Amino acid sequence: MHTPNRTPIYLVALGAFALGIASYVTAGLIPMIEASFSVSVAVAAQLVTAFTLAYGLGSPIVVALTPAHRQRTGLLLSLGLFVIANAASALAESFTALMVWRAIAGIGAGVYLAMGIGAAAAVSAPERRGKAIAIIMGGMASGVVLGVPLGLLIAEQMGWQSALWLVAILGSMAFTGLLLKLPALPAATASSLGKKLAILSDGHVLVILTVSLLAAIASLGMYTFIAPLLADTAYGAVRSVTPYLWIWGIGGVVGSFLIGPLVDRLKGPNLIFAIMLVLAVSLFLLPLTAALSAWLVMLPIVLWGAVGWALQVPQNNELIRARQAQGDGNLAIALNESALYLGSAIGAAAGGFLLLLQLPVWTLATCAGGVAVLGALLQIVNLRRQPALAIETQASSCN
Repeated sequence: MHTPNRTPIYLVALGAFALGIASYVTAGLIPMIEASFSVSVAVAAQLVTAFTLAYGLGSPIVVALTPAHRQRTGLLLSLGLFVIANAASALAESFTALMVWRAIAGIGAGVYLAMGIGAAAAVSAPERRGKAIAIIMGGMASGVVLGVPLGLLIAEQMGWQSALWLVAILGSMAFTGLLLKLPALPAATASSLGKKLAILSDGHVLVILTVSLLAAIASLGMYTFIAPLLADTAYGAVRSVTPYLWIWGIGGVVGSFLIGPLVDRLKGPNLIFAIMLVLAVSLFLLPLTAALSAWLVMLPIVLWGAVGWALQVPQNNELIRARQAQGDGNLAIALNESALYLGSAIGAAAGGFLLLLQLPVWTLATCAGGVAVLGALLQIVNLRRQPALAIETQASSCN
């Protein structure tokens, strides 16, 4: 039996590892950048905003404009742009230049992840596509959990620029490997920009994107406030939140890798519904277990991290399955990534508003759990749509 070459998938995952570092390391570098350019913390923090806004808003536009027959070239160019932007960030001599290059890096990162997932799906058999996507998302999760602390450790010894050089070096390794090992990718169905934008009228896709948005509001939004929750005197008043962030991240890595085989064996909508329920339960349990024991709260935290990261594997797989025939699967993935970043911003803003109202900190976890329940209920819509979708697919194949 022929064994498919999985080397390109692992190389895409290496690039995703670099992307994971780049997405989250800047927040830890802010004090060093503040001192280097003599700017305030508030101004330095806008580097994160520049990256995330460009990632979330710019990447779907670039993906939509990428020619259908240039998928491999688009992947390599986006990764090359990401590498150059990180190297240029490390060499920036002014804060304005650094801001511009972080935005460019954000666009490159968003386009690369969307097209990388699409490429992995293209070189994998349909029954192994879920595992391929899981490897890439696991690579990104590993970059956040393992790569960010490594980058910050190097930065403390060699300056903030060294963390960005690490990202550029890892990205260059992935670029070189993909240039040599990535086979030609099948051309997507050619269509106009107007037809590509018609994806937003696909009810099935809109439900998937909305579930991702709600999951990000609940999971990533609550992540912003895990420190205030655990520091509250009513919930153990832990001295350091770092071990709990590690537990959350390790759960994310494990969940990202383990979800792959399940995606290939179970129906996507059913699995997504189950994940959203587990996410809701883990968030509801946060204040309850924290009030009982600083050790017991680690259980819902690791579950929360695992399902929060794992969710995007079946989500992206469903988007590819739904839109591959139309040739805009990469655009659907890019929109999904945008939904995640938008959801993270909404969750952080909503949590801050609740704290301004002087509500107890436990209400943040409860509200986040409620949002996850809403996502699970919305997923029922997709479950009910499956028979109709199957009939439509069968009819189109007959025609």
